[in-house]
Amino acid sequence: MDPLYQENILDHYRNPRNGKPIANYQVKQLGSNPSCGDELSLYLAHDDAGAITDVGYDAAGCAISTAGISILSERLRGMTPEDVAKIADADVFGMLGVPIGPEREKCALLGIRTLREALAKDTVDRSWQNFD
Repeated sequence: MDPLYQENILDHYRNPRNGKPIANYQVKQLGSNPSCGDELSLYLAHDDAGAITDVGYDAAGCAISTAGISILSERLRGMTPEDVAKIADADVFGMLGVPIGPEREKCALLGIRTLREALAKDTVDRSWQNFD
């Protein structure tokens, strides 16, 4: 494993970007990885066109899952649901920059899977209500 990427993951774990709830969210989605206990509460705000304007989260989990949502959250502002739909699992692994074994895939993908669930739920209800 490249020490630079390993340090990047530890940095995101110790200093998560956007790692707090946002007050002005329109969508809240809970995600979990029951196999290891990782949990995520994702908060999104968006404009009338659906582009993400703010993102925040509460995460309790391992370094890989926390780094995964932290790195992903830095890229989300300005993205539409259509943009997010183009993010493949392999792209998330690439963002992490380290080999992800089968036993850690669910950890690495917790953020993107929770994001996909949030956007799918938001698409169903275009009234932009809070989902608590």
